[in-house]
Amino acid sequence: MTASQPTAARPFAIRNVRLLDPESGYDAHGALLAEDGKITAMGPTIFGRDLFGEQIPAGAEVIDGGGHILCPGFIDMRVFTGEPGSEHRETLESASRAAAAGGVTTFVMMPDTDPIIDDAALVDFILRRALATASVRVLPAAALTRGLKGEAMTEFGLLQEAGAVMVTDATRAVGNALVMRRCLSYASNFDVLVAPHIDVPELAQGAANEGEFAGRMGLPGIPGIAEVIGLERDLRLLAGTGARYHAGQVSTAESLEVIRRARAQGLTISCAVSAHHLALNELDIADYKTFAKVHPPLRAEWERQALVEGVRDGTIDAIVSSHDPQATEAKRLPFAQAAFGAIGLETLLPASLGLYHNAGVALRDVLAKLTCGPANILRLPQGRLAPGAPADLVLFDPDAPVRIDPQTFHSHTKNSPFKGRLMNGRVLRTIVGGRQVYAAG
Repeated sequence: MTASQPTAARPFAIRNVRLLDPESGYDAHGALLAEDGKITAMGPTIFGRDLFGEQIPAGAEVIDGGGHILCPGFIDMRVFTGEPGSEHRETLESASRAAAAGGVTTFVMMPDTDPIIDDAALVDFILRRALATASVRVLPAAALTRGLKGEAMTEFGLLQEAGAVMVTDATRAVGNALVMRRCLSYASNFDVLVAPHIDVPELAQGAANEGEFAGRMGLPGIPGIAEVIGLERDLRLLAGTGARYHAGQVSTAESLEVIRRARAQGLTISCAVSAHHLALNELDIADYKTFAKVHPPLRAEWERQALVEGVRDGTIDAIVSSHDPQATEAKRLPFAQAAFGAIGLETLLPASLGLYHNAGVALRDVLAKLTCGPANILRLPQGRLAPGAPADLVLFDPDAPVRIDPQTFHSHTKNSPFKGRLMNGRVLRTIVGGRQVYAAG
């Protein structure tokens, strides 16, 4: 696959496609017309004729979609980059190329950079830098606490005004309950989305999922209860504040039960799961495969199945890549010392489609977690196929076999846990704001 430079946003029509809008449930063979970066018309094809054919302006590009699926571009709520500060890991430009190749048209960038994104000037810098170098939409998340230290709140209102879409301390939990309570109360004043890392640091000092398998490998364990206790504490603090809370990456069945109970009590909570945790389990770290060392750790198979059910029943709102590039030298270490993290932008689609191909989850439900689900959490106009919506689109073949070869990826680093796997789902074309940013070679 090769990435292409953005083309001019001239009018275009994509014909001979399966139009699939997860939000409305629209699913029909047809065509779509876009002008000035927005969808202007869409509809079915009857007897080989597009119903809006007479609306196609002169000079518009006409694309044959080959009968493949055209849906809203994917929105990834959890992407780590190295820029600024660790550009050898990833730049905004390389991350955006990886995103485009994966069908991701918008991603939220985590704030644990160097310097940390904890003031409005840095939010503005990221937005300007992304506008200059990135081919997809980059939305910065800002730090929840200054310096990610868990001690003092950042200026949520100013950060939101500058363009931050959420506040989070990325992979660091706020251990001080008083600070967390103040953050939630303060966030409610500005209607800011709060996305803490759910963990109890004292319980999460290990390297793999706590259990028999980690014990046999001689690895220190991270118990699922560390996540559950952190989540339960936060939700007790959330009650009565009116804040919007997002659990950015859940990994246990019990966490899902906690979320279901909280929603039944009227709390405003959304949650996401990584594609890695849906496709892999703790056995995938066998032979000390550090590329599968992620945080939270890959859990037992029964936990993975519970996460799949969470997608099926709607408990889980979004699927994220949790794209976390790590330098080779940080991974080529004994497992316990190796860095956490795996790249995931370019495998987000096939890893997610495993639920459709192997677990019987409806295709619409899988795609909703990549499109309208995150769009609704972030209150974005993207994530839907409808006249007037941004022309952020992905054309893909859900059945095409793909052998995962990280050496062909656009990410600077190659730490993919799916290396060598045969998966299904190939992105053919990615369009952002009416401009083509990727075409499969």
